[in-house]
Amino acid sequence: MPGSRCPPRPGRGSAAGRCAVLPYCRGWRVGDQAFGDQSGRPRPHRHHRLHTHSVACRRGTVARYASPVPERITMGGGGALVVPDEPLIPYIRGDGIGVDIWPATQAVLDAAAARHGKRIAWTEVLAGQKAYDETGEWLPEATVTAFREHLVGIKGPLTTPVGGGIRSLNVALRQILDLYVCLRPVRWFTGVPSPVRHPEKLDVVIFRENTEDIYAGLEVEQGTPEAARLIELLHDAFGWVIRPDSGIGVKPVSVTASKRLVRAALAYAVAHGRRSVTLVHKGNIQKYTEGAFRNWGYEVARDEFADVAVGWDDCGGQPGDRVLVKEAIADICLQQVLTRPEDFDVIATTNLNGDYLSDALAAQVGGIGIAPGANINYVTGHGVFEATHGTAPKYAGQDKVNPGSLLLSGVLMLEHLGWTAAAADIVAALEATIADRIVTYDFARLTEGAIEVRCSEFADAVIERLGPGVAGA
Repeated sequence: MPGSRCPPRPGRGSAAGRCAVLPYCRGWRVGDQAFGDQSGRPRPHRHHRLHTHSVACRRGTVARYASPVPERITMGGGGALVVPDEPLIPYIRGDGIGVDIWPATQAVLDAAAARHGKRIAWTEVLAGQKAYDETGEWLPEATVTAFREHLVGIKGPLTTPVGGGIRSLNVALRQILDLYVCLRPVRWFTGVPSPVRHPEKLDVVIFRENTEDIYAGLEVEQGTPEAARLIELLHDAFGWVIRPDSGIGVKPVSVTASKRLVRAALAYAVAHGRRSVTLVHKGNIQKYTEGAFRNWGYEVARDEFADVAVGWDDCGGQPGDRVLVKEAIADICLQQVLTRPEDFDVIATTNLNGDYLSDALAAQVGGIGIAPGANINYVTGHGVFEATHGTAPKYAGQDKVNPGSLLLSGVLMLEHLGWTAAAADIVAALEATIADRIVTYDFARLTEGAIEVRCSEFADAVIERLGPGVAGA
C-alpha cells in the first residue's frame, strides 16, 4: 500500500513537522490511518514502522508495512530483563560522523535480528549538537526520560568542548541514570592491523567504575572566589597548603560504588568462565581512595564469592577451579598489558584508570575505531551502549569512517537483551569481512592487499556474511 507523509504539526524544535494525529508517529500515513513507532502505550490506531532493512533502504527503497505495536523492555521479578520480540529502543544518532556510522550500524543490527525472527522498533531521541540546534538544549529532559523508561538505548559520539563550556554529555547520562559499570571488552579480530607482534594474546574485559572519581565533576576554577574559599577552608581545617593560584578537584571513591563495581566484575567472570579479576589501583599513593578501592574489592571476593573466587594472598596464586582475584598498580599495569597481556582477563578499576586502560588496550587491537563500550546498571537493567571514539567532524557525511566501534557496541546491546545468537552472528560476520580484507580507509592504509570500502559498503559486506535466516525463527 503506498504511503504518504502525515500532516505536519506546527511548532518549534523537535516537535515541528511531526504528525499532527499522533504525537509519537514516525511520520508515515497509510489511507486514513496514522501509524507510529515511538511509544509502547496503547493507541486507538494500529502502528506502522518506517523500518530500514539494509543499507539499500537508505538509498531510496524503504519498506512500509503494518506491524504489531512494539513493546517496552521491562525488568522482571527475578532481576532479568523481559524483552519482547519487537522492543522499543531509543537511539541518538550522534554528532559528526554519527550521520554515517549510525545508519550502517542500524542496518546490520536489523539484519541480524531479523535472521532470528526479531526486530527492533527504533525511536530517535536528541542529544548533542543536533539537540541544541533543534531545541536549544544539549541534553533534553525528554531524551533522559526515554532512556530511563525504555531501559536500553544506543548512541553515537557526542560533541563535548575541551577546557570549558558544557560538561560531557556522556558523563552526564551515566550519572543521571546511575550507569555504574563502563564495560569495555578488548579483543583482536583476525586481519586487523596492530602495532604489537601478538595482538591475539589480548582478550580483556574492563569494568570501569562510572559514577565517581574525578569524573564526578566536583571542581572549582582557579582564580574564582570559590577556589579561594576552598583553599582557605582546607588550610584551616586540615592544615593543607595549596598554592593560591590553583584549580581544585575532589576525588570521591565510596564503599557503595566500589563494591558494586567489583561485584559486577566477579559475577561476569564467573558467568563467562574467566580465569581472573585484577583490581587496578594507585593505592600506593592515594591510600584512602584508590587503596580503599583495592581493599573493598578483596572484601567482596571474601564475603560474597568465597565459593567461586579467591584472593591471591588467600591461595598463594593457586586458585584451583575458582576465579583468582589479584591486583596491579595502575602505572605498572599499563606496562604489563603490553609485555604480558595474557596475564590479564577481567579488570576492575576506578574511573580515571579505566579511561586510560580502555584506550591503551584498544590501541593494541586496532584502536578505538573498533572498540565497543557499554554503560550498565546491572540492578535496574538500564544500559546505554555507545561508540567510544569522538565525533571526527572533518569526516562527517563522507561515508568513510569505520563503524566498528558503534556496531560492536550494538553487539553488547544485543547480548544485554539476551539475543546472544544474533550478537554472535554479527561478530562472526564482522571477523569474516575483515579476514577477507574488506575494510574502511583506516585499516586499508595499514593492510596489504586491502579492498577499501565506504562505511555503508562495509555494513553491506557484514550483512552478506550473516548468512540466511534461521529455520523456524
